[in-house]
Amino acid sequence: MTLSRRNLLATTAAVAAGTTAAASAGTAQAAPAGHGGRRLRTGFERLADGGYAPLRGQKVGVVTNPTGITRDVRHIVDVMHADDRVNLTAVFGPEHGFRGTAQAGGSEGRHDDPATGLPVYDTYLKSGRPLADVFTASGVDTVVFDIQDVGARFYTYIWTLFDCMEAASLAGKRFVVLDRPNPVTGRAALGPVLHEEFATFVGRQPIAQAHGMTVAELALLFNGEFLTSPVPLETVTMTGWRRSEFYDAWGLPWVPPSPNMPTPECALVYSGTCLFEGTNLSEGRGTTRPFELLGAEGIDGRWAAAANELGLPGVRFREAYFAPTFSKFQGKTVGGVQLHVHDRSAFDPVRTGIALLVTAKRTWDGFAWRSDNWIDKLTGSTQVRTMIDAGADTDEVVHGWEAELAAFRRTRRQYLLYR
Repeated sequence: MTLSRRNLLATTAAVAAGTTAAASAGTAQAAPAGHGGRRLRTGFERLADGGYAPLRGQKVGVVTNPTGITRDVRHIVDVMHADDRVNLTAVFGPEHGFRGTAQAGGSEGRHDDPATGLPVYDTYLKSGRPLADVFTASGVDTVVFDIQDVGARFYTYIWTLFDCMEAASLAGKRFVVLDRPNPVTGRAALGPVLHEEFATFVGRQPIAQAHGMTVAELALLFNGEFLTSPVPLETVTMTGWRRSEFYDAWGLPWVPPSPNMPTPECALVYSGTCLFEGTNLSEGRGTTRPFELLGAEGIDGRWAAAANELGLPGVRFREAYFAPTFSKFQGKTVGGVQLHVHDRSAFDPVRTGIALLVTAKRTWDGFAWRSDNWIDKLTGSTQVRTMIDAGADTDEVVHGWEAELAAFRRTRRQYLLYR
């Protein structure tokens, strides 16, 4: 049989999964039984229980942040540093930093980690050859990635993954991805697909706005479809995860992946309501419910009423007033809506985000897009902005991306690792 590039990547992933599945109890605590008596084990749990077999004889660097934890909330860097079975020699921090001390658009810079003494290298806003030079300077043989994603194209950690894979290929390094659940399920891809001319750090490649994949699946997709020179890639898969299940089904601890992603409920709405970053409305930063609260000065109850009249599945809208402590409208009381999702399985976050944009523009005469048309970077083209400006309703806007979404779904299907 002739192995295609895609088959080779899938075989590599399966071999890595089998390697780590063979061994029994190790660092990670036994996972509590889930639905039907199944137990979810993350990629790191399986890696540690297998004695770090894929990393033997290698100098290892880890790309991670505060979400890289064990079930008993120890950080994997601390665990690996204390374990003689793995030679951990470096850490690479993304946006917000390895230990998570920086706000949006910031990082921790190059430093030595006080807890372990390990050198921490900054990857934020680095890509291509400059990032490859960081990997070369670190002296590692293998780069390991373990960060909790939230399922949205514009959440930057998946592009840290892409950039690090590309840089590892340039630097001649191996790459290992430790998988974690998609907290909002992996049931389906939703929303518009990025047009390549709108590529930025909130969307490097043409994937859907809500991709419905895990980071290991995305790594296979990136390697198979988008990297000019594929990286030597291994994925350590989870066991016990089902695509239809939300994050709280398995009792895994939730650590905010970034300062404004405090809960899984926030992640549930984020792939739709983050679009308000592209407007002059607050997206709820500076409140205890970012991306669940939206508003601006001068908005009243007409917006919530108009949104509720649409009868969107799985969600209701409450007239809300709040005063952000930072970001847009800092210290000012604004009016708007709070999303209340009452049926997660029926809820479509992207369609809901579009409906909220449409109704906000129709009920508040102060509505405006950001002057830099950031909305185009978030949605991946000019289509959403121009259609809403032309008076299109929610159904018309959604219909505008259906063909491209269908094509992405066909490509995506080839890289799915779980049922």
